Amino acid sequence: MAAPAPGQKGSTRAQARTAVVWQVLKEALDRRAKEGPSEVLDVLDTGGGTGNFAVPVAALGHRVTVVDPSPNALFGLQRRAAEAGVADRVRGVQGDAHGLFEVAERGGYDVVLCHGVLEYVDDPAEGVRNAVAALRPAGILSVLAAGLGGAVLARALSGHFTAARRALASPEGSWGGSDPVPRRFTPEQLTALVTAEGLRIDAVHGVRIFADLVPGGLADQEPGALEALLELEQAAAESPAFQAVAGQLHLLATRR
Repeated sequence: MAAPAPGQKGSTRAQARTAVVWQVLKEALDRRAKEGPSEVLDVLDTGGGTGNFAVPVAALGHRVTVVDPSPNALFGLQRRAAEAGVADRVRGVQGDAHGLFEVAERGGYDVVLCHGVLEYVDDPAEGVRNAVAALRPAGILSVLAAGLGGAVLARALSGHFTAARRALASPEGSWGGSDPVPRRFTPEQLTALVTAEGLRIDAVHGVRIFADLVPGGLADQEPGALEALLELEQAAAESPAFQAVAGQLHLLATRR
């Protein structure tokens, strides 16, 4: 059974959208804390927004720096951290992946989260390069990015066949000007970005494989349905066949 997703309460489909990532990330944090010189890790969350992952990470006892370009998101982060009782372990700074080292320390973090960033930056390779440069030796990089296959499948199943075809043919995986996501990745593309920086790939997971396709409310209507959906997402996450059609891709890597 997948671990409960961070920032989610109750039986909602949102749990299935983040549970796989949180379980993998928590295990990586626990492992790093046991292997490193200190059980308290320094974590950098680039594009961390209101702290959907940062606050639960801080709740585990780690120090988290969140870099985000939105002042409103950082205000929400402060409020969420205070409500969770971890305000002393969460620091929010305004910035972005391009100018990361104007606000963050180069080589100063045990773990770097790069979630929902590479889809929007002008240069994904630079985004990964900066994230890696922020890591200490043997540090862990967690990357979460939009998956091409999931978007194509979702467009097709909703009857938008032309948009699906455009996304499939586009080098960026976008269906055009109305697409809210400028760029999407295949598992091979995302892996190549990270290995180009010399990291060792530890795991690749498909995320939101089924959760985005299940009709709204369906998982809450039958007893045990949400739990079954979570288990299905977890079971399929490591399968390359299902990664190819996942709404998001999660990659875990270690700096050599």
